[in-house]
Amino acid sequence: MKAQRIFYHKELMLDGVIEMVIWQLPEPTTERPHGLKYRLVYAVGDVRVVGYDNETGKGDHKHLAERELPYRFVDVNTLVADFYADVRSCK
Repeated sequence: MKAQRIFYHKELMLDGVIEMVIWQLPEPTTERPHGLKYRLVYAVGDVRVVGYDNETGKGDHKHLAERELPYRFVDVNTLVADFYADVRSCK
């Protein structure tokens, strides 16, 4: 069974775009014990300013400008709130 997309949101802003996608995995994995795969990004033009994801091999982490930092996943609501907080702080 493939991962199933459970959430998608795209928001066009005056200065850029926000796109969020969350998938439910068929079962939790060592890297994704919460059973979710996600990608949240705020980009201006072709430049990612803020990004949260859990790419295979990297686990939960976030990108702030050029820095990649670990991220502690709690739940989806906290993930989205943390993402928007970082977007606000980068404006």
